Amino acid sequence: MGTKTDIPVEEKVTVGHPESASGCAPARATAAGTPQPHRIAVLALPGVPPFELGIPSRVFGSARDSAGRPLYEITVCTADGGPVPSDAGFTVQPAAGPEALAAADTVIVPPTHAMPELGLGGPLPPEVTAAVARIRPGTRLVSICTGSYVLAAAGLLDGRPATTHWNLAPEFRRAYPRVKVDEDVLFVDDGDVLTSAGVAAGVDLCLHVIRRDHGAAVANRAARMCVVPPWRDGGQAQYIDRPVPGPTAAGTTATRAWALEHLDEPLPLDRLAEHAGMSLRSFTRHFRDEVGMTPVQWLTAQRLDLAKQLLEATDLPVDLLADRCGFGSANSLRAHMRAAFGVSPAAYRRTFSTRGPAAAAATG
Repeated sequence: MGTKTDIPVEEKVTVGHPESASGCAPARATAAGTPQPHRIAVLALPGVPPFELGIPSRVFGSARDSAGRPLYEITVCTADGGPVPSDAGFTVQPAAGPEALAAADTVIVPPTHAMPELGLGGPLPPEVTAAVARIRPGTRLVSICTGSYVLAAAGLLDGRPATTHWNLAPEFRRAYPRVKVDEDVLFVDDGDVLTSAGVAAGVDLCLHVIRRDHGAAVANRAARMCVVPPWRDGGQAQYIDRPVPGPTAAGTTATRAWALEHLDEPLPLDRLAEHAGMSLRSFTRHFRDEVGMTPVQWLTAQRLDLAKQLLEATDLPVDLLADRCGFGSANSLRAHMRAAFGVSPAAYRRTFSTRGPAAAAATG
């Protein structure tokens, strides 16, 4: 194996912490002691887009334990238990009313396109205010896209970092000046309150929550079932103002697939460009157009994802694990994990290892 150099640590705008999952409601158990699925209530409001409404059920419904049992129980509810119109010309008939919010461990609020008063900082409708008041203290709150307006109008984002769709960030900031808005990220994890940007970023956030709750392996399996990318960092830019590459343009897909098979090797830019048959400048431009980040950022993300999988599933010492992931040294791996996730390899392994206490003890 060739000599590697440490990869420079890259700052993340907002990161999640695996330990923060302990701030959610603890797992329930049956009389026989079998853990019960984590209860999620999805609050459908008038004008809800069907795609965003369906994200939680599809993504969390794909999360299973090693025995194939569902890890989450998802219930769609409305503020008064009645049907609500979607923004697609049909009506959503909920499975439950606001009582589901009181029983939930996590409440998810998709966007609404039928409450323009929220864009001016106006109050929530009385029935929505009453429904939100049913949510128990300590319940994890999640919004998708402009669902953040509902949380903000309820005062649940005051003094906290949050995001929403980039195009609405100026309006959101004017309407809710107490919220620390960051429109440049896909999602924000503030422990018990998480917010995401528009559409696909809601998928990213749901996968992030699964990863935070149950580790990378479970999240990756859920992503595979949904046929979506398993990991986009929350600090990734929402909006990339670049044209889509033309259909005849040379691409970097094959090189990215090749790189994933060689993460334990040095992968400088010139080697990647050579594999793609491009100049260094052309390769970097194509890569950013296709992926939305630099090759170095992407490689770091893939190496971190591999490190998490190995920490969960093996008892490799951290120095060997770092070498296998291409970080060059144990110190480099520790620095990257602390920068990206706020935890050390040892802390991550203690939280998510599937191999018991002995594996956790093997991490320095």
